[in-house]
Order: sequence, then structure tokens, then C-alpha cells
Amino acid sequence: MQVVCPKCGTRNRVLAERLADGPKCGNCGTPLTPPEPVPLSGNELGKYVAGTEMPVVVDFWADWCGPCKMMAPEFAKAAYQRPDIRFIKVDTEEAPQASAQYGIRSIPTLGLFQGGKEVARASGAMSAGQLLGWIDQHLQR
Repeated sequence: MQVVCPKCGTRNRVLAERLADGPKCGNCGTPLTPPEPVPLSGNELGKYVAGTEMPVVVDFWADWCGPCKMMAPEFAKAAYQRPDIRFIKVDTEEAPQASAQYGIRSIPTLGLFQGGKEVARASGAMSAGQLLGWIDQHLQR
């Protein structure tokens, strides 16, 4: 399975059964599957989503957004519960080009990507349980 390094963008091949063992990037040594959500810039997002074979959930958020702040700990809880999915955060204030590219009209907005393509989208804050239920509902296995 290929996983893109969130720091240097290098594609790394990792055996699926080794994803829970804390694999690190062969180029820079950054953990590839940390248990917490990983912040990415708008420029990194497309490459990360396209090159990572694991499902990816992206939280488009902003620091001034009250619902975004309320959902942040729930997003982190969901990430800890599902190491088989990558959880990414994109600050829409720092990455307006990503907001435009992905058609983000409100925040928080969640995008679920699989195989490099967006398979589901939801707007509004969710609890960790609601988020995991939404993911499972839309994940193509």
C-alpha cells in the first residue's frame, strides 16, 4: 500500500499489515500513520490524496470558526479510533486555493477520499461517533 509522507511528500510503500507498527518515511523519517490528524497546506493536499491508497478524511476548517473549534477534539478522537484511515486538516484561511479547488462553501466541511477521488462530503460539526458512522456509510470496501 502506498502512503504519502505528510512532511516531504515522498510516496512510501508499506505492507497493509504493518500500518499499525508506526512506519516512517524512508526519505525524512516522519511517521506516516500518526494517530492524530495531520495538518497539510493546500498545495500538499492534492498530492497526498492522490498518492495515498488508504482512505483519507479531510477537515476543511478555520481558526475563527466556532463549530470548527468544537469539532476539532471529536475529529482527533475519530483519528485515534481508526488508524486504517488518514485524518487531515486544511486551514481554509491559509489555503484559499484548496478551498476554491475543492469547492468549499462553508466550514467545517469534511471530504472523504478513496483512490484519489472524493466519494463523500458533509458540512457541519459532528461528534466522533457521527463522523465514524458517516465514514463507514460512504467507504467503499
